[in-house]
Amino acid sequence: MTKRHNFDASLNELRKQLIEMGGKVEQAILKSVQSLKDGNQELARTVIADDPAVNAMEEHIDEIGTRLIATQQPVAKDLRRILIAFKMASDLERMADLAVDIAKVTLRIGEEPLIKPLVDIPRMAEIVQQMTRESIEAYVDENVDLAYRMAKMDDDVDHLHSQILRELFVFMVDNPKTVNQSLLLCFVSRYLERMADHATNIGESVVYLVRGQRPDLNA
Repeated sequence: MTKRHNFDASLNELRKQLIEMGGKVEQAILKSVQSLKDGNQELARTVIADDPAVNAMEEHIDEIGTRLIATQQPVAKDLRRILIAFKMASDLERMADLAVDIAKVTLRIGEEPLIKPLVDIPRMAEIVQQMTRESIEAYVDENVDLAYRMAKMDDDVDHLHSQILRELFVFMVDNPKTVNQSLLLCFVSRYLERMADHATNIGESVVYLVRGQRPDLNA
């Protein structure tokens, strides 16, 4: 087995791990927001309990990449592929942590009825899930056009975030009894907005991988 063949096999393992990690993050986002929408505390606890598995995947990706750098001494684009895998794993791990934060909001609200049916927050979550999926796809396929789509979807998430904050501010002014839950829902919106930023970071990394220059898609 040639040195290049070994290297390519390890790179494929990195890609496989990133795809699997992205899928777990997608599920964490889905479950955390669903737990909030339904008041499902058991589902929220599942999100929290599953988080160490995501952390372990980041560590495994770091181990594969570190071993590749130490043993294969890659240069140019091959080196960028590995360094970007480190960065992507870090972004995904942070997204999973933010999903845990949403699950913890579900637990804090507990049995208290929601002040309003959730519409925009689940919509934000859907966009962020799509961004997560497509950012990984962009990396695997080295698809710059798909990577640049992150900026448009990030703008959509930012718009929804601003809309949610305005609406919740009105709730707090009109009825001070809603302040605590309104603030918690503001936090959830902010967590989703931050997830979109992390997915956009992955898009930037893909552009850097292919073109050797990093754009600012969060601008």
